[in-house]
Amino acid sequence: MDRQELLDRIKRFDRWHYEFDLAGYKTPIFDRDHINRHEQRKRYFFAPLVNLFGGSLAGKRVLDLACNAGFWSLLAVEHGCDYVLGIDGRQAHIDQANLVFEAKGIAKDRYDFRCSNVFDILQQAPGEFDIVFCLGLLYHVSKPMTLLEQVSPLNRDVLVIDTSLSRQPGAYLEIRHETLDEPRHAIDYELVMYPTQAAVLEMVRQFDYQAAILKPMFTDYTGGADYADGSRRAFVCAKVTDLAGLHVELDLVSNGISARQGGRLDGLLDFKAIELLQALGGKALRRLHRAVKTGVL
Repeated sequence: MDRQELLDRIKRFDRWHYEFDLAGYKTPIFDRDHINRHEQRKRYFFAPLVNLFGGSLAGKRVLDLACNAGFWSLLAVEHGCDYVLGIDGRQAHIDQANLVFEAKGIAKDRYDFRCSNVFDILQQAPGEFDIVFCLGLLYHVSKPMTLLEQVSPLNRDVLVIDTSLSRQPGAYLEIRHETLDEPRHAIDYELVMYPTQAAVLEMVRQFDYQAAILKPMFTDYTGGADYADGSRRAFVCAKVTDLAGLHVELDLVSNGISARQGGRLDGLLDFKAIELLQALGGKALRRLHRAVKTGVL
């Protein structure tokens, strides 16, 4: 495709959620603050994921749920994954993703993008996947356990969840409502469920994942206030890979809780203890963190 055709195709879309550089043309992102937000998120959970696998995703098959315009799918391919399947419920996002990959010159046998409700396509997904992205999705669905139940048989190892959270104490799903006409929202039900941190850990444990909650270390919180105030977090979950390879600051690890010490996960506690401490409040958690860091536990 020539440059004028590329520019015309970019302009056909009313809204872009991500900024891409396509042969020198920048896609017009809907909110300039999100440029920094997405760059910080890359450092927050994508870079540690790549490092967990030794600096490359070579040999990996990736499933990207609610893929939008393929931003995370593209990163996976650029970091060496063999194949990525992106699923999104809005055709405009699928069209954007295909345009991005075409403009980037990605070989067509390395990717597919499909427009579907994730609950429908998961029953037909081709083969198994080493890595599943569930980024900005879990809090947009009304059936989070059903989603994880369908994902788990397809997922051989790592599941990355980046989600908004309820701030309630304990393991709860908080019912909220959102309009269906917002492109970032659900495509089926207005009723959605925001999980607490403890609820996410409880849910993934049902499917034999260990899990780590990554602590945001943003250099700039422009566009990322929800990460700063604790209402959004990323979880790296694994069935096989040892999460001790995550060389980042952690909030919690399950089964257990940890502060990172010398590249190891130390001071593990039973998950029910975490729930009790959360019920007791922030002061108890702060005392626990101090105890772990000073090696008392």
